[in-house]
Amino acid sequence: MRKTKETAYAKINLSLDVLGRLENGYHIVKMIMQTIDLYDELVFETQDRECPSMEITLVSDSGEIPGGEDNLIVRAVRRMEAKYGIHRDLKITLKKYIPVAAGMAGGSTDAAAALRAVRDLFVPEVSDEELQKIGVTLGADIPYCVTGGTQLSEGIGEVLAVLPDAPQCGLVVCKPPVNVSTAEIYKRYDSLESVTHPDIEAQIEAISRGDLEGMARQCGNVLEEVTGTMYPEIGEIEKFFESKGALVSRMTGSGPTVFAIFTNGEEAQNAAEAFEAANKERDCRVIACKFIYRI
Repeated sequence: MRKTKETAYAKINLSLDVLGRLENGYHIVKMIMQTIDLYDELVFETQDRECPSMEITLVSDSGEIPGGEDNLIVRAVRRMEAKYGIHRDLKITLKKYIPVAAGMAGGSTDAAAALRAVRDLFVPEVSDEELQKIGVTLGADIPYCVTGGTQLSEGIGEVLAVLPDAPQCGLVVCKPPVNVSTAEIYKRYDSLESVTHPDIEAQIEAISRGDLEGMARQCGNVLEEVTGTMYPEIGEIEKFFESKGALVSRMTGSGPTVFAIFTNGEEAQNAAEAFEAANKERDCRVIACKFIYRI
């Protein structure tokens, strides 16, 4: 038996802009993505004996994600099976720590981990770039999640450019107890008459200078104009963390998760504890974490 383990890191959007919509329904985006040290753990095991077809067994400790062939992890493995002619049974065990439907690419990063694991077990000559080409057929965030770090993401998510590492900071992520449909948020976004677009080029310049405050000033997310209206608690959470000294607090992805950037980890930890103490009845999940630059 052979085994490999993968750590599937969550992401936040330091900035997220929508530039248009294609005829096929996909949206043209411009985003700065950042990996954080909140992650799922996956173990992949194979007997490594030839089989007529690949039997995939997925075991998860989460009751919130679909099982069987509809699961994004399984779909990613199937794409690898079809492309590279893999005929080996595979057992996958998933420990889920990233909140579901949170705007942190939990499903996408698990799928990216599956692509990396199948590559490492069966076709080690396959490049990250090839995995990214497969990943974009399953989801716009998957190409980024294959490699992670600080990156500019454009197109529908498949055009990636590695940026200098974003300056390290204290970070808090907070997910209120609501789940958001990304498709619904984009649909509502399309009906907006006007939006305030973030200055992503200015944020890239600040990151390149190692200017944490400058980077924080340029954080923005056009989808918050939709999700924040639907769920006012998003704005309330942001105001709380800013009252505790956050340089900025914004929504990530299509929401509802909020992140808050602090000067250092101690400030972030203190703010997370203060939020938990003040909001015991709100059932929010609050985590102090930091940036990760290499997967």
